Amino acid sequence: MKKVLVTGADGFIGSHLTQALLAEGVEVRALCLYNSFGNLGWLEGISHPALETVLGDVRDPDFCRELCTGIDTVFHLAALIAIPYSYAAPDSYVDTNIRGTLNMLQGARAAAVDRIIVTSTSEVYGTAITVPISETHPRQPQSPYSATKIGADALALSFHAAFDLPVVIARPFNTYGPRQSARAIIPTIISQIASGRREIKVGDLTPTRDFNYVADTAAGFIAIARAAGVEGQEINIATGSEVSMAETLQTIASLMGADVTWVTDPARLRPAASEVRRLCGDSSRLRELTGWAPRFSLTQGLQQTIDWFTDPANLAKYKPDIYNR
Repeated sequence: MKKVLVTGADGFIGSHLTQALLAEGVEVRALCLYNSFGNLGWLEGISHPALETVLGDVRDPDFCRELCTGIDTVFHLAALIAIPYSYAAPDSYVDTNIRGTLNMLQGARAAAVDRIIVTSTSEVYGTAITVPISETHPRQPQSPYSATKIGADALALSFHAAFDLPVVIARPFNTYGPRQSARAIIPTIISQIASGRREIKVGDLTPTRDFNYVADTAAGFIAIARAAGVEGQEINIATGSEVSMAETLQTIASLMGADVTWVTDPARLRPAASEVRRLCGDSSRLRELTGWAPRFSLTQGLQQTIDWFTDPANLAKYKPDIYNR
């Protein structure tokens, strides 16, 4: 990789991936969602001689073609990701996640890039039928969000089959860490405790998740980009272990030395049939292809995340009293 494009670089995982690539000496063109304030999201204030920031939108096909010009590797992360909001505004998810991915595939094809890594999600698997979940697990669209990601994955694979586009699908499981949106369970709990709350609002605490620290997820993306002969494959990025929401929150409270109680907030509950009850990923394909393995245990990753959130300057960016869907 010499010059890469990261879409969604202003977001949680995208910003960490951008910084990881820069640290390895890679030149990065970083796409941030256009806004009239010129705000670069989580790349705001980050300066590097090898970083080029661009404001735009993957929903514009002509823009995407221009964006890919001169690029050898594309990391396509731009997406609408909040599951609860997908119940309220599914049409916008189709526009961004499916049509936006189509535009990036067309742009990558026109630019003859060496590889495009399309970002999927463990949500495409739905509640685990078999554990650990391998890439051959059935797809179960249990939310409009997951349905659009299944559609985007299918488009990406069709471009590999029909046009020989060098596509790889990276499928991270439940990534967490500094900068994550408070719509997610770990940051919403940490931010509430850090703000002095002792009655913590939560959703359903019984589902299990395969939590992967964001630095490990970023390393997984880079390993996939550098692996030989993986075009046309779908590759999980997962730890292979699962933990319930309740256990996770108890660990957070213990690490923060907080005596708290949990209160179920109905607004944070998914519709019963839409809730993914169990996720535990099989990353043996990634390990065998690249030698990748997570470096952070859950406790280590949570401590890193807590340290970041409890910095007053970082905590000030969050609104613990508001549930971000």
